Amino acid sequence: MPVATAYKRILLKLSGEALMGDDSYGINQEVVSRIVAEVAEVARLGVEIGIVIGGGNIFRGMAGAASGMDRATADYMGMMATIMNAMALGDAMRVAGVVARVQSALNVEQVVEPYIRNKAIRYLEEGKIVIFAAGTGNPFFTTDTAAALRGTEMEAEIVLKATKVDGIYSADPNKDPTATRYATISFDEAIARNLQVMDATAFALCRDQKLPIKVFSIFKPGALMRVVLGEDEGTLVHI
Repeated sequence: MPVATAYKRILLKLSGEALMGDDSYGINQEVVSRIVAEVAEVARLGVEIGIVIGGGNIFRGMAGAASGMDRATADYMGMMATIMNAMALGDAMRVAGVVARVQSALNVEQVVEPYIRNKAIRYLEEGKIVIFAAGTGNPFFTTDTAAALRGTEMEAEIVLKATKVDGIYSADPNKDPTATRYATISFDEAIARNLQVMDATAFALCRDQKLPIKVFSIFKPGALMRVVLGEDEGTLVHI
């Protein structure tokens, strides 16, 4: 019997750090395989999935060399780091038998496709997972903003922000054991409180487009599935 899901099309935002596991930087294949398995499980329910991925895990290893560098140059280096992550994630999906396509906002056609909106939507409709690399293709914009932008362009029903913490709390749960998780919070509250879950530009874009955000932990087994099924997991940021 088919399982009813809360969403038909989602945009998953993965940080580069989510691919590191306990490593200092780089890509932990065991962690990547686990994430792919969870994404594949959701995809088998018929949910259409786009993924925007960050590059902090790779760029972290170059942080020393990048100190004092021109901001735009450093941002372009970060975008190339996201391309490497997207390629690694796409290959892990291939190994797992999942059909995925990588599209990049920077033109590197020898290794990945250029980002073309209509083609990406067609891939989603065909049941393929689309991995969006290189952020927005512009310096000074984070991959959080890229997630809000691609989510809007793909007509996703929600942006799922995968973090190390299972939602937004009243205080830092690592420092305050009495901190409580918000089940929901408005965009205006999130912006006014200067919450660091996503940058203000991403929050504002999602608010203006009425695109909700769900913040949850990618390190919590089964959390992605519970979010997609509409269960009480993480924090919903909404109008």
